Amino acid sequence: MNQNKTVLILGANSDVAKQCIKQYIAKGFSVIAASRNTQSLENFIQQNNLNSKVKVLFFDGADFDSHQQFYDKLSVKPHLVVYAAGFLVDNEKALSNFKETQQMMTVNYMGAVSILNIIATDENNTNLERIIGLSSLSGVRGRKSNFVYGSTKAAFTTYLAGLRQELAQRNIKVNVLVSGYINTKINAGLELNKNLLMEPDYVAKHIVNAGSSFTIVPNFKWKLIYFILKVLPESLVAKLP
Repeated sequence: MNQNKTVLILGANSDVAKQCIKQYIAKGFSVIAASRNTQSLENFIQQNNLNSKVKVLFFDGADFDSHQQFYDKLSVKPHLVVYAAGFLVDNEKALSNFKETQQMMTVNYMGAVSILNIIATDENNTNLERIIGLSSLSGVRGRKSNFVYGSTKAAFTTYLAGLRQELAQRNIKVNVLVSGYINTKINAGLELNKNLLMEPDYVAKHIVNAGSSFTIVPNFKWKLIYFILKVLPESLVAKLP
């Protein structure tokens, strides 16, 4: 039973994170949902009658100096942590506007490392059982259509892999969700293959039911694509869009 266990979801206003909130509650967890957009979260929680099981907090991944205070003020230290914050701009815009690139670096990687380092190094938190980070297949190999965004996700995946080794001695599990296209607001307006689109609740199910394997790739089609990307020669990767 998970009645006395708490999940901290950082970047909880994402579509996948909102589905995680519902599914963790269904499994008996209490949820701390943290985001810059607390009003949107409050609306979601009220619409789904989740008030008694969710505590909403303000969290800004880009405000590194506030992270220690945010963590120290948590009334309950979490058993599970999910980092779900993400930011995406297309590659052309990222190449011509470094502020957009910097925002992706900050949200997708630097903010994650800042807060997760604080959480992971708190040896007084004997509750901590698992940390899960949301990455992307874009970070598996550099491709000309999205390598700036992909580089931030590749960095995050590498960080989580090392964190997994670091925390193994304390029996704390670390997972990375490596997802393909998800039908979410971050992908709104992009021309994506509809046959490969996954729904947020489907992806959330794989997060909430994470096991011992480090890498979680939802959907057999994306598992195949992931494997192909991993082994494809560089000369062929260069021909991909």
